[in-house]
Amino acid sequence: MPELLRTLLAFALVLGVLVFIHELGHYLAARWRGVHVEVFSIGFGRPLLRWHDRVGTEWRLCPIPLGGYVKPHGFEGPDEATPEQMAAWLPGRTFHDKPVLSRAIVIAAGPIFNFLLAIVLFAGLFMFAGRPEIRNVVGQVVAGSAAEAAGVKPDDVIVRIGDHTVSDVADIQARVTAEPGAHTELGVRRGGQVVTLPVIVGTVTDKSGTRTGQLGVMFTATVGKPMSPMAAVGAAVQETWRLIIQTLGGLWQMLTGQHSAKDLGGPLRIAQMSGQVAQYGVASLVSFMALLSVNLGLINLFPIPVLDGGRLVFYGLEALLGRPVSRRVRDISFQAGFAVIAGLFLFSTFNDLSHFGLFRWVASLNG
Repeated sequence: MPELLRTLLAFALVLGVLVFIHELGHYLAARWRGVHVEVFSIGFGRPLLRWHDRVGTEWRLCPIPLGGYVKPHGFEGPDEATPEQMAAWLPGRTFHDKPVLSRAIVIAAGPIFNFLLAIVLFAGLFMFAGRPEIRNVVGQVVAGSAAEAAGVKPDDVIVRIGDHTVSDVADIQARVTAEPGAHTELGVRRGGQVVTLPVIVGTVTDKSGTRTGQLGVMFTATVGKPMSPMAAVGAAVQETWRLIIQTLGGLWQMLTGQHSAKDLGGPLRIAQMSGQVAQYGVASLVSFMALLSVNLGLINLFPIPVLDGGRLVFYGLEALLGRPVSRRVRDISFQAGFAVIAGLFLFSTFNDLSHFGLFRWVASLNG
């Protein structure tokens, strides 16, 4: 299959599934809480297909696959609705009339369904293909690295850094990253015995001037045996939780300047990676979708007013104060939130184009 076509198809599949599941969470929660849903749209723009189901919801498939939305009946309150909208309200079926807990459930269900999707995808992957694991067995030593200078060899098993016995690769990476330039020792298991190797941890400095440690080894990845359903679900929950913590940690590093924000990718990078991952088979694509689903769930929970997390903050304040937040505060907050999201979108797209080398190419033309 041509690379461009594979990329487009993979991108449409990945984003389409993630958006559908997210909006399905809102839809099902609204139905559960007695709210009529007027529109369920996948994508934006003029609908390519539209139809009504037996309960009156209009389903749409639109050409711009960068999101979607569910429109609950009476989502706008009395202070925002027109007289025509208020006249069309169905008694007892409007969103704004529901208790604050019901409204919060409807809004929170979207991100929750993204986390559940990640668990389902990981569980299926572990049941049918086994769980991939990166072991602390050295697969390759980078030339000129700190590990090569210390005498680390392929098939060595790193079991100790300094006085600390390491448990897994994540433990090794955390120890090494935090100690750039440190003079320490590696304990490696080689040929049935543990060998001690003095090492000076390498140093990498990013564009912001932040220094991190680097050892210069690549570890061996293996795939375990297929798991039983119960074991697979348990492992899937662990993996989803690990990704949540890892993603939040990476975001915190960007906010505190420990990591460059230039690594922030947008829709173009997602499209490129979707095509690249798809060529490695279904298992790789499923794993990538699970990762993106976790990210989509987390992003929507950020306390930015136009996102689900921002609305949940308003509902939390309403529960504490006993009254809704004023319309003026909501309007100003939504405008600020929209500006933040638009800025992040433009910034991530700029990063994507820089990553693809567009600006270097333009500069070379002008040169």
